Parts: sequence; structure tokens; C-alpha cells
Amino acid sequence: MSQPTRPSASVRTIRPVGVPVSPAGDATWDDSSQQSLMITLVGLIALLVAAYWDTLSLVYHEWDNPLYSHGYLVPIIAVGIMWLRYQPFRPVPAVERWQGLGILVVALSLRLYGVYMTANPVDRISFPIAIFGALLLVGGWHTVRWAWPGPLFLLFMFPLPSVLEHNILWRLQSMASVCSTVVLQTLGVAAFREGNVIRIPGTDPLNIADACSGLRMVTIFAALALAMVFLVDRPWWDKFAILLSAIPIALAVNIIRITVTGLLFMTVGSDNAFAHKLGHDWAGYFMMPLALGFLWLELQILERLTIPVDAARLKPVGARAAAIPVR
Repeated sequence: MSQPTRPSASVRTIRPVGVPVSPAGDATWDDSSQQSLMITLVGLIALLVAAYWDTLSLVYHEWDNPLYSHGYLVPIIAVGIMWLRYQPFRPVPAVERWQGLGILVVALSLRLYGVYMTANPVDRISFPIAIFGALLLVGGWHTVRWAWPGPLFLLFMFPLPSVLEHNILWRLQSMASVCSTVVLQTLGVAAFREGNVIRIPGTDPLNIADACSGLRMVTIFAALALAMVFLVDRPWWDKFAILLSAIPIALAVNIIRITVTGLLFMTVGSDNAFAHKLGHDWAGYFMMPLALGFLWLELQILERLTIPVDAARLKPVGARAAAIPVR
């Protein structure tokens, strides 16, 4: 007499604790639907670039200004951020596509308003908004979640509004001259300030010009700090600390540069060609590595102040802990 066969149990894949299960709808890049959606997205962004060509051309000429010379790198870094954060497209509900189309209409309306009213800042800021609408139109909110840092980062390629730029320049110049004078006096140098000019006995006056205000360093370092926040795998409080410390670090590095330049002029003379070259040209190349060094030191301190929690050791509320043997 034959024995009845037992129904076979379905085989389940056992995953480690904390490893997310990938949705079944995710596809690879080899899927033709993924390629068509990416081609559609790239084509739509190319159309937006063509529609904003006159505005982008004016922005391109602004990059000749030393304060905004970093603008050449911003689009490349924005594309790199999106590439590193890329996730496959998923099916998009129709309501999300309509939302993306609505954002596109709002962005293009802002552009028309900016062109009609000659409001360049409004015209410029509508471009990242339009790209955000294109992302939502093609890929839905899932695509926006991984791609939104790219359009946001594009804001760093635009020059500041003239009113805001003059106000920031004036304040940064005053701060740089005051703090540098205090540091020199603390080091025992008989320096005193007249406006944005630092006078040191025995040397020519040290003029804190627009290029020495630190605005360029603040903008570049803030952009790098934001890119780092988007890419590094750190706790949210570490990322928040990076953003908060970006501007103070940039200002501190600029003050160090001015102070060292004053000490150099006092030592070798302000008429020395090497001192001028080192203080005004070469020192600018050392500011970014110095600022990144301060940021690395900050990350090391934060890493030692916080203790990582092992998720595998966490127990639900009410669970009994293992008994500890008493010796």
C-alpha cells in the first residue's frame, strides 16, 4: 500500500536582518523599458536646455568672474551625483505624471515672468524647477527621491543677485579684516584696521579687496559640503554638522590666508615679488586642501563622539535578555 505524499512546502529565501527586500517591479538597465525611459528623460532635459539657452549663455559668461569660476564644474558634479544615486525606474501612476506636467508649466510660467520683468534670478531659478518637473513626469516620485540632489545642486552655478552679492561682499570683507587684525594683534603684531585696510608697521597697507572677501571660498566649499552630504554614508547628524560647519570653515581658512599674507609681508617685505605671488595667487590653491583637512578632522571627531548601534543586538520591548553567568 503506497504511502500518501506530503505536500511540499514552498522554498523561502532567508535574508539577513536589516537587508531590504528589493521590489519585484525593479528592472535592470538591460530592460528596454528602462532604456526608453532614460532616453525620454535625457531628451526632455535637452529640450529644456535648448529652451533656456539664452539664459544659460548669460550664466556662462558670468563664470569668467573669479567669484563664480567654479560654475564650470557644477553641471558635471550634478550629473555625477545623479549617476551615483541612480535607481531603476518603476511604473508611474498617471496622477504623478500630471503633477510633473503641472510643475513644468509652473516653471515655464516663472521663466516667462522673469523674461518679461527682466528678473534674471526668477528666470534662472525656474530652470532647476523645470528639471524637477521633468523627473517627476518621466519617473514619478520614485525617480525624484534619488535624483532630486542633481537639480538642487545646479543652483550653485548661478551668480548671486546683485543686491545680495554686494551686501554679502561688504559683510564678508568687514569680517575678514576685523578677524585678521585681531589674530595679528594676538600674535604680537602692532596691526590696526582702517575700514577694509589692515596697516602693519614697516609694510604697505594690506587691502582686503573683493577677491579676498572669502565669498568665492564660501560658495565653492558650501557646494562641496552639500555634494559630500548627498554621497557619504554617515548618520544624519554628521551630515547636518557638515552643512553647519561649511561656511565657518571657509571663513576661517580665508582669515588664515590673510593673516599669513600679513606675516609674510612683514617678514620679507611687501615689495618682494615672491611674497606677492605666494600671498595672492598660490595661497588660493592651498585654501581648499586646508578646508578639506578641517572637514576631515571634524568627521574624525564626530566619529569618536558617537557610538554606532548594532541593529542585530536590538531586542523588542519586553523581550527577555540572556542571563549573564555569575562567577
